[in-house]
Amino acid sequence: MTKNPSNFKKVAIIGAGINGLYLAWKLSERKHKVTVFEKRDKIGKEACSGLFSEKILRFIPESKKMVQNEIRSVLIHFPKRTVRVEFAEKFCVMDHSKLDNLAASLAEEAGARIVLNNQVDSLPQGFDRIIGCDGADSAVRKNLKLAGPSYRFGIQGFLPLEDHSDCVETWPVAKGFIWKIPRGKETEYGIISSPREAKGILDDFLARSRIALGRTKAALIPQGFSIPKNSSTVTLCGDAAGLTKPWSGGGVVWGLLAADLLLKNFPDFLKYEKEAGRFFLGKIVFSEIATSAVYFFGSRVPWLFPKNVKIQGDFLM
Repeated sequence: MTKNPSNFKKVAIIGAGINGLYLAWKLSERKHKVTVFEKRDKIGKEACSGLFSEKILRFIPESKKMVQNEIRSVLIHFPKRTVRVEFAEKFCVMDHSKLDNLAASLAEEAGARIVLNNQVDSLPQGFDRIIGCDGADSAVRKNLKLAGPSYRFGIQGFLPLEDHSDCVETWPVAKGFIWKIPRGKETEYGIISSPREAKGILDDFLARSRIALGRTKAALIPQGFSIPKNSSTVTLCGDAAGLTKPWSGGGVVWGLLAADLLLKNFPDFLKYEKEAGRFFLGKIVFSEIATSAVYFFGSRVPWLFPKNVKIQGDFLM
């Protein structure tokens, strides 16, 4: 813990998502003065499947009570072959909104101030450090004039069908996949694909499968890692930095891993940028190549794949 009062920083965090709230919690525990600015009138991301590897329990141990179901494998339904992929560590199904609210409570208990209904269009003044955790369409990233990410589109819907099985099912489609997640007390279907095609592809799949979803939610999913390389006072983390897995679009654990790198190097944002680059860039490139190869060969020569594969769920290498 920082002991010299002169080392305490006044920190602005833009965005009260899981990454911003986690950073607010941990920085406040170190006695930095943290203010979180959130444009919405409440805490909690709603459009997210909440399927996280059990690493989430290491970051936020209190979240263990929120686990709705545990997932140990995924079935990938290629057109002519189904492959079962087992995870080296299980995945936990949670309500992302409740997880955010838990993190907000921990941050406030540690001394962070969370300001709702506060749209930040320009970098706030009077702070020693500014951290952009404001999602796919990050205003902080735009203020830094960094190149924007590419986007995919995620849609999810729910059936009041109880399912406690430990296996997710997926169907590869253009630039993504359709999924079925057993959430315990209900079942979720969804898609990640290009913004223009996602809804049509999902609607066609649901019609052929005779599935009528209830409530639905949607969100943009960024892809394209970007952190400022020459700023000692402003940086990015999580979706604002384009940190999502190329194969699944999931970004929570990757964002929290980046947050821990930021905390390790705080208040030196330049060291954080270098270490985050070393940690993620190779993994991102490899994952993009591997994902493209799996989709290409899976749809054309699926017999090349064994019927059972085991991977570490957060990284492909």
